[in-house]
Amino acid sequence: MSAPEIRPAQEADLSAITAIYQHAVLYGTATFELDPPDLVEMTRRFRALIDGGYPYFVAALNDRVVGYAYAGPYRPRPAYRFTVENSIYLEPAIHRRGIGLQLLLRLIRESEARGHRQMIAVIGDSANAGSIGVHTKTGFQMIGTHANVGFKFGRWLDTVMMQRSLGEGATTLPAQGS
Repeated sequence: MSAPEIRPAQEADLSAITAIYQHAVLYGTATFELDPPDLVEMTRRFRALIDGGYPYFVAALNDRVVGYAYAGPYRPRPAYRFTVENSIYLEPAIHRRGIGLQLLLRLIRESEARGHRQMIAVIGDSANAGSIGVHTKTGFQMIGTHANVGFKFGRWLDTVMMQRSLGEGATTLPAQGS
């Protein structure tokens, strides 16, 4: 397999992104959405992140988008402005090939460059060993599990919370006015 190109996402990528996410919603437990959003909604979400100054990347193999990752606000209140939550989704056929790791590493670097200090991973389904593993490889620490908080596919699902410091983390104060 050739190395993927990791690049900033563009609106032209949104059809592929929508299809990848649709599969995750319909067949996976990484997301607790039950109905897949359409292209219009995915475009709205994309624009909100980009307009908010958050990083959003795709992985492309032979010019075909096979995965994507973004960081977005962890919570809406201003005190959380230095903390982001990440999301990574891949086509099922390319799982366990290191592409999710490459996307996450790029997302971490870009989030640090934008001044974020903490990254939170909210992983759907405590049985999601792939996601837990890739986050552990990149320095995330387990901070807890919310047991049985989601119900999908006829069963109760946990969410796993992981966290990683970015850049200076909490070792220094942000610049005045930040």
